[in-house]
Amino acid sequence: MIITLKSSIPDELALSYARDINAFLVHDGTQKVLVTSSSVKELPASVVEYTDTHCVLPSDMQLSSKAYRSKTRKVSIGNIEIGGDTKNTIVIGGPCSVESEEQIRAASSVLSELGLKTLRGGCYKPRTSPYSFQGLGLEGLKLLRKMKEEYGHTIITEARDASHINEIIEHTDVVQVGAKAMYDQGILRACAKSTKVILIKRGFGTTLQEFVQAAEFVMSGGNLNVVLCERGIRTFETGTRFTLDLCGVAWLKEYCNLPVILDPSHAIGYAYGVPSLAKACVAMGVDGLLIETHPHPKNALSDASQQLNFEEFKTLMNEIKPLASCVGYSIV
Repeated sequence: MIITLKSSIPDELALSYARDINAFLVHDGTQKVLVTSSSVKELPASVVEYTDTHCVLPSDMQLSSKAYRSKTRKVSIGNIEIGGDTKNTIVIGGPCSVESEEQIRAASSVLSELGLKTLRGGCYKPRTSPYSFQGLGLEGLKLLRKMKEEYGHTIITEARDASHINEIIEHTDVVQVGAKAMYDQGILRACAKSTKVILIKRGFGTTLQEFVQAAEFVMSGGNLNVVLCERGIRTFETGTRFTLDLCGVAWLKEYCNLPVILDPSHAIGYAYGVPSLAKACVAMGVDGLLIETHPHPKNALSDASQQLNFEEFKTLMNEIKPLASCVGYSIV
């Protein structure tokens, strides 16, 4: 249940009421709301006289539910707004991993050439094999920060675990919670205390309900700047790396009030299919795309098979702009 308190209730009293009924106190725009478990179906007697409105939800998808807030929440990534009524499809480009200053500078230059403002690159890599490239760590974060200072990019990188989450919050504009870290409550609770945008990727064996409830961990802690990222789920198919769940995206757009971006690079796992999938995503009117691009994909230290070279990336950007326009969106 979500209980909207009367505007005259001061914060100290609101916090006291939250403790009394075992609820979270969240400032949702101009409103103070108490969020209880969805198992609570009747307004607690102790807060009746302090309540403006209340909303009973069928599941613990609550602050993120369109049954509570019917419009998609607006989130600012740098100076770009997505969600709400903006009709922007943000393109987040860059390599899978930050490998060197030369490499990340080349990617930054291409983004600037195309008028794109948002740079991604992994610094702490949650690899399946211990013998694979694990990322540059703090050195990589500092290189991303350097590109931000030189090119004006908004920078995004992934948290592998809670041991370095504070470093990532400090150095980046958007914290990416990866598919393998989606259940890490240490990461989610640290993100909840931040005001940074939190981009949560769907785990490849995760239901839509579980996916959105990861966002609820962050939102119930006070940070409503959350974006969801569909990146493919594991199915019986072995010809591709994963299966991009566009049905799931349609469900999220219908029932969830958070912006949704898609990652076709990780979904298919092969560069040849990324352009076609990206076009399908844009045709759905999504809030963003995450596309991996590398100066020399064959030499990449991680996910070499799925990264576009710069010419392929430029071609894709030229192809999706008119497609986005057809569905009333702009590529930014």
